[in-house]
Amino acid sequence: MSDSAIAPPDLFTPDLIADPHPVLHQLRTHSPVFWAEPLHGYLLTRHADIVAALKDRRLVPANMGQGLDRLSQEERDELAPVWQSVQLWMGHTNETDHLRFQQLLKRYFTPSTVNKLRPRVRELAGELVAAVKDQGGMDVVRDLAYPLPANVIAEMLGMPTDEREQLQAWSKDILALFAPADMDALRRCQRSVLEMQDYVRGLVAARRADPRDDLISMFVAAEAEGVVNEDEIVANCVLLLFAGHETTANLIANGLVLLFENPDQFELLKREPGLMASAVEEMLRCDGPASVIIRVTAEPVEFSGQEIPAGKNVYLAMLAGNRDPEVFADPDRFDITRTPNRHTAFGLGSFYCLGAALARMEADVCFTVLREQVPDLRPAYDKVDWVATQVASRRLASLRVAF
Repeated sequence: MSDSAIAPPDLFTPDLIADPHPVLHQLRTHSPVFWAEPLHGYLLTRHADIVAALKDRRLVPANMGQGLDRLSQEERDELAPVWQSVQLWMGHTNETDHLRFQQLLKRYFTPSTVNKLRPRVRELAGELVAAVKDQGGMDVVRDLAYPLPANVIAEMLGMPTDEREQLQAWSKDILALFAPADMDALRRCQRSVLEMQDYVRGLVAARRADPRDDLISMFVAAEAEGVVNEDEIVANCVLLLFAGHETTANLIANGLVLLFENPDQFELLKREPGLMASAVEEMLRCDGPASVIIRVTAEPVEFSGQEIPAGKNVYLAMLAGNRDPEVFADPDRFDITRTPNRHTAFGLGSFYCLGAALARMEADVCFTVLREQVPDLRPAYDKVDWVATQVASRRLASLRVAF
């Protein structure tokens, strides 16, 4: 059906950020291949189209440089260093280079390898909760959801403990890459990316002199074999330090909101902790951290009977596809017993999220520790503190709880 079937929605309003689902349902029903003028691209909202797009090699990854066309040439030139770095990021480069890095990292991110980290993740989560337990409450975003996965990925990369707060500050600035263009925010982002790169180069040099059992040492060994170069190592370590905790932090915080908003499911999970893995899958489906994935058409493609020309941005609204009634019964219901649960929260195919097993395990452990240490956990906010990231996407700026 054509875009004229509905009034064009404003994809960045406060109401949409608070609850994007009514508009996404409307688009999926009446205009599943929607030309979004502010995005200079098409928005796909049907599960079948999104799955097809994720598998179709005629759609290639789009790095965060897709916002450059809305900046002046002078601004583009100023931001050239950060775009050059992003172009080396795994998942934002060509498929051959992506697969080369993916093969290097796969042995660190398999379910069996990740499961060996479970005791350490449990220890870290317990320490974070214990640090605030006597206060009678906390900001989950600040005190738990961000520092837990940040500490985990920092340990995997061999980052010293006393420097991990700086990682969170850098990562906060890098979020500007995923938001509507704001030049001041992008300048801060570039500064933080360059500072992170300088920091990682120091770690790489240290591992050349003294290899350890960490990811950077693995990259350095691969460099000696001619598999990767230093610029690729540095850029992708920045990506891992950022993405390795940012998405998991959002999964934990968003998942807790879903439990608060569905107290029957929260009580069920407390009674039946064996449902934890299933609950995490439903959190990923209902409000997963990767709300939108961006692709570019290398050739003309067709979805839902509408052709998209070559060279166009295509926004895959995972948040909409994962609530498609053609695939999920009662799709707006948060049901921790849902099976099957064929969500696309981590993508598909060769670009399936390498950290999926790690994110699942960290969320599982985090909610288990909360259930055990603060069983009377409850919300302590008047309204959910959402902020916009990109189209129909959001994250929590804070999440006050009491216990």
